[in-house]
Amino acid sequence: MSAIKQIKPLGFPWETQDPFLFCVYHRDLFPKGNDELGPDPEHLKGRMIGQDFTIKDGWRMYHGSKVPGFPQHPHRGFETITVVPEGLVDHSDSMGATGRFGQGDVQWMTAGKGVLHSEMFPLVNADKDNPLLLFQIWLNLPRKSKFVEPHYKMLWAEDIPIHKTDDAHVTIVAGDFNETKSLDTTPDSWASDPENGVAVWLIKIKSNGQLELPTADEAVNRSIYFYKGDTLEVDGQTLTEQQGADLHAEQKVVLKNGSEEAHLLLLQGKPIGEPVVQQGPFVMNSQEEIYDTIREYQRTQFGGWPWPKNEFVHPRDKGRFALHADGREEVKS
Repeated sequence: MSAIKQIKPLGFPWETQDPFLFCVYHRDLFPKGNDELGPDPEHLKGRMIGQDFTIKDGWRMYHGSKVPGFPQHPHRGFETITVVPEGLVDHSDSMGATGRFGQGDVQWMTAGKGVLHSEMFPLVNADKDNPLLLFQIWLNLPRKSKFVEPHYKMLWAEDIPIHKTDDAHVTIVAGDFNETKSLDTTPDSWASDPENGVAVWLIKIKSNGQLELPTADEAVNRSIYFYKGDTLEVDGQTLTEQQGADLHAEQKVVLKNGSEEAHLLLLQGKPIGEPVVQQGPFVMNSQEEIYDTIREYQRTQFGGWPWPKNEFVHPRDKGRFALHADGREEVKS
């Protein structure tokens, strides 16, 4: 039996399997930033500001009006795993937490019972371009955890384990790769229980190199996303750039790379196996719970927005840091 269940093109967003909801891949070659840490207004002409998802000149504004990104918006019932190999993100939320992260950092946020947050992409370089590479992965929460208190955890680039072979580097955001152990996730996450087999790995394989994936329980859903490179041979079948594959996790698989360095994302985990009803940024188990969520959001705004702007960003010279709701601050560079 083939180790490949199916091969599929990578769209926007990328399709995922339970326990994941989807993954969004952002690759934007942003220009120099102005004094407001956004692009020069001349660059905004001809764009659908507030809803700019069409790549023009190599980048998009998304929902931002002056700074690219996602101004304050609600979430409930799931988690976001935001992986930023290149560029920066300014985070702020309704709990009073804020921060700036990127350059290899990962933010793991449990929305739980409800939170407002913004994710802006500040163009901190005034004298050169501001490229951004970002993955946002939506990981579902089981019914028992839908209403936990919201919070987030930083996995700083300096601390994230990397599994190295002669041919490959595997950045271990979650899950263990052979003897290489991941950092702890948020405590209420489906990924916090090793029995659920959740893994999030960023994989680089050198040209003409190969990597054997460790096997996992047959109940685990496993997908790979080949987003940069030439060709990749998987169990005798060839993937090309911007293709993904769902795999049988219990079968041995060797990834054999082509002539260019290959870049992949791997997502895996045992399915939660509960009903999923999603409406925009809310993910619950029933339509009635969605209605209740909408009514509560309209009534409470999940605590309201404590920041002076909906697309709040930090000063240009601010380094990487995280200020948590309890007042604890982590400062990097």
